[in-house]
Amino acid sequence: MTESGNTGGIPDDAASARNNGGAGTEGNAAGIAGGNTAGAPGPQPPSLPPYAPPPPPSATPPAVVPTDADHALEIGRTLFPPEGSPNGPVGLFVHEFDIGYLIYPGYPVHDDPTVPPPCPGGSNAVIAKADGKVTFVPNHPPEDAVELYRLLLSRETP
Repeated sequence: MTESGNTGGIPDDAASARNNGGAGTEGNAAGIAGGNTAGAPGPQPPSLPPYAPPPPPSATPPAVVPTDADHALEIGRTLFPPEGSPNGPVGLFVHEFDIGYLIYPGYPVHDDPTVPPPCPGGSNAVIAKADGKVTFVPNHPPEDAVELYRLLLSRETP
C-alpha cells in the first residue's frame, strides 16, 4: 500500500475501492465486461425507496378527561364526521351516565320507512369520566349502548 496524490492521504487500495464502487484494485467486472476499462461502475439496480422515519415516542396525545357533558360533546365532535356533511349526522348528542358519556349521532328520518339508510350501521363513542379513554360501541339506543359498554369493561378488568 502506497499513498499517492489522492485527497486526504487515503491509501491507494481504499481510494481505488472508493472510485470503483467498492470493487477494490481488481476493478469493476461489469465495467470491464461492458468494454469500460476505466473502472467506472456499470449499470446499477434501482435503489429501494427510503424507509419512513419512526413515529415520535409520544405520537398519541394523552386522553382529555371531560369536565362535563358539554365538554364531552366537544371531544365527541372530533370522533365523527362534521354535522351536516354528506351521509354524516345531522347532530351529535350526549347521554351522561355514572362512569362516562355516550356520544351518539342523529340521522334524518327517511320519508319512506321501507328504504334502508344510505350508510347502515355505525357506532357510538363512550368517553370515560375517570381517564378520558374513548371506546366505540355499536349504534344501539343509549341504554343498550351503555349496557354493552359495561359488559366490555367487565371483560377488560381482570
